[in-house]
Amino acid sequence: MLTEQEPVRFVLSLEEGGKRLDKIVAGRLEQYSRSRIQRWIEKGHVTVNGKPVQAKQTMVGDEEIVVFPQLAEEELAFAPEPVEFPVVFEDNDMVVVNKPAGLVVHPAAGNWSKTLLNGLLFRYPQSVSVPRAGIVHRLDKETSGLMVVARTLEAQTHLVRQLQARTVRREYLALVWGEAPESGTIDQPVGRHPRDRIKMAVLQTASGKPAITHYRRLETGVCHGSPVSLIKCRLETGRTHQIRVHMQFAGHPLVGDPLYGKSHLASVFHRQALHAFRLGLVHPSSGRPCEWMALLPDDMRNLLNQSMISEREQWYESDYS
Repeated sequence: MLTEQEPVRFVLSLEEGGKRLDKIVAGRLEQYSRSRIQRWIEKGHVTVNGKPVQAKQTMVGDEEIVVFPQLAEEELAFAPEPVEFPVVFEDNDMVVVNKPAGLVVHPAAGNWSKTLLNGLLFRYPQSVSVPRAGIVHRLDKETSGLMVVARTLEAQTHLVRQLQARTVRREYLALVWGEAPESGTIDQPVGRHPRDRIKMAVLQTASGKPAITHYRRLETGVCHGSPVSLIKCRLETGRTHQIRVHMQFAGHPLVGDPLYGKSHLASVFHRQALHAFRLGLVHPSSGRPCEWMALLPDDMRNLLNQSMISEREQWYESDYS
């Protein structure tokens, strides 16, 4: 298989004269798409007689072509990269990360590099032997807070079983629009939105998966002239966008949420106001219960101050018996 360190050289025949460069190279290197070759030409990875040219340039014949094949973004997705992330706990079995907002957890379209997975492979090279570098659950890119990552296959299996058994304790703090009820439980299935594929939705169909969110109102305030509520959410399940979808369904979308929030107030906060502040689980090796807590990051603390809500120690007390 060709790599970016192995240039491909060939001289055009006279019969290839009169044809565009991109068509000629695509015909010579059939294993690559024409669009991919065009990108290489645009970025100077294809030269004609030692010089970069335009993809649509017509060749005369007898030119020397040198192609420097480049790996596709998705082929580089699982490469180690020096990505910074705060670690609140680590041992030989697992790592607990306090993920900052803006950090993507796993490579995907649009975010093939600089993810938490890339950083894990860089910081813990042995995690290359563990599926997904040990990631067992995720947080959305713009959600901050605690995540656990396995460092061995045995630990990953143990943690996944805990998640499946719904025994992992996860609590979140969120600022939502409106005056939310004092407490409640939203038991509504969540699945991929039938029309907008980047969104999730409450679905009363076979494609909806069970999703349960418990919440309790902690404080109320005012943000940009509109009432808001600080709520604590406790998850039984971990569906994609679960809290965001459930709170929208309940009529209280998250402040700053670009997908499920109030579109005319989308600029109030630069991300969804959601922070995973508590994580509890059973240690994969010792069998002992473990728990970690992460205080609100500065951006959410500032948002609450602007909403006339002062931080209290009681918010961080566990709702688990």
